[in-house]
Amino acid sequence: MKAIILAAGSGTRMGNYAQDIPKGMLTFAGHTLIERQIRLFQNAGIKEIIIVTGYKSQKIKYKGVAYYHNQNYKSTNMIETLVCAEKELNTDLVVSYSDILYRGELLKAVTHNSGDIIVAADKDWRKYWMMRYGTTETDLETLTVSENGKISEIGKPVRSPKGIKYRYIGLLKFSQKGIKQLLGYYHSKKAKNEKWKQSGNMFLKGYMTDMLHELIESKMDIQAEITKGNWFEFDTSKDYELALKLYNTGKISFLE
Repeated sequence: MKAIILAAGSGTRMGNYAQDIPKGMLTFAGHTLIERQIRLFQNAGIKEIIIVTGYKSQKIKYKGVAYYHNQNYKSTNMIETLVCAEKELNTDLVVSYSDILYRGELLKAVTHNSGDIIVAADKDWRKYWMMRYGTTETDLETLTVSENGKISEIGKPVRSPKGIKYRYIGLLKFSQKGIKQLLGYYHSKKAKNEKWKQSGNMFLKGYMTDMLHELIESKMDIQAEITKGNWFEFDTSKDYELALKLYNTGKISFLE
């Protein structure tokens, strides 16, 4: 199994905390977010680690890691960043956004799930949103899981939290079969230069959830790996300040 960290983003909403570095190079509790992810992967027995860079790529330097570069990071999104490492997409792999932290137990659960496409989903997202925003009525999108654990809807922006039981966090696993399905769909859609159905974005601007949504529509099985919290996103300066506050008061207990 391989691990791929998608680290092309600039972190414009991090303010002075990530002014001249990729967002994944933000230091938290003595280590960068990427460094913490590398450690998690190594502890899970994943030896092949790939980082796809973009903004300030020269700032990301770790030994024993393979690097690919999304030179069009300013005008593309997560799908294009992932496919920059296409030559590595030939076996089971875990894919992680660079601006999140999560518990090693969640990574283990995701990687040990036998499904072909696995998406980590937070069942306790409302509690986190109240800490993060003081409300559950902002930054909302669907993630619907059926009784058999399959995801039936994902990534659709909505205005109300009613009926939203889970939250996408940016941690996924693909089997060799699953990543082959993704790449097949990607190249078919690229040849037609089609917009993404859900977001309406141009092809090169596709979100990961755009791809997952269309794979589901194509009758491909995508399984949810449910967690209750145990993750953190560093999207804005307020996210970082909240994480520091919780860490300094002993309320973040999952750092490894």
